[in-house]
Amino acid sequence: MTMPLSLMLRIWRQENRQTKGNFETYPVQGLSPDLSLLEVLDQLNDQLIRRGERPIYFEHDCREGICGSCGFLVNGQAHGSQRATTVCQLYVRQFQNGETVTLEPWRAAAFPLIQDLGVERLAFDQIIAAGGYCSVNTGQAPDGNGMLIGQEQALSAFETAMCIGCGACVASCRNASASLFTAAKLAHLAQLPQGQPERRSRAQAMQAAMEAEGFGSCSSNLECEAVCPKEISANWISWMNGEAH
Repeated sequence: MTMPLSLMLRIWRQENRQTKGNFETYPVQGLSPDLSLLEVLDQLNDQLIRRGERPIYFEHDCREGICGSCGFLVNGQAHGSQRATTVCQLYVRQFQNGETVTLEPWRAAAFPLIQDLGVERLAFDQIIAAGGYCSVNTGQAPDGNGMLIGQEQALSAFETAMCIGCGACVASCRNASASLFTAAKLAHLAQLPQGQPERRSRAQAMQAAMEAEGFGSCSSNLECEAVCPKEISANWISWMNGEAH
């Protein structure tokens, strides 16, 4: 029989971006090792609500590492220390009994704070709106064998298309760069036949939008690749730098 665990959650609390924030510490006890970190926050929020206190704000949706909604710093690292993992896939068993776990939001000027652990990632949407799509009329869906695409090409495009837009790459970069996100969105279209007609103009528009939204330049420290829950290679940033020319 597994023994219940206890954690000390040191959480950034800030009501909105105009107010001053600070860390507050909450003991949570009797936790099943199989609980996710978000489920621990759910339990803590139930307690806070019963005490008449404001619950902790954090974003979530699928809780399966697919949607990219959740995301914050866990002990100073985006999504925590577990590689290829979103914060919703962190479990109590990955921490030591009695450990103090520090939770804080992404820190980037382009991601303004909403409240507590949540930030606004509209800047990513603006980059996509600038050209992350195919606007040419492709007609009806072709037969599966009507457009031949090599296996390696298809797999490479799929690997970059796996980007979920969580923002961990931005939060981990000392320049708060969105280069890995933008490169992934460009690469998955540029590797397929449907993406060829607008390939150069798309790259120019999306990179211009990235700069306009206030993201910094690539810091070349590869931390973005290290924290990416889908393990997208930073080599695509080098590839992107040649796409618009």
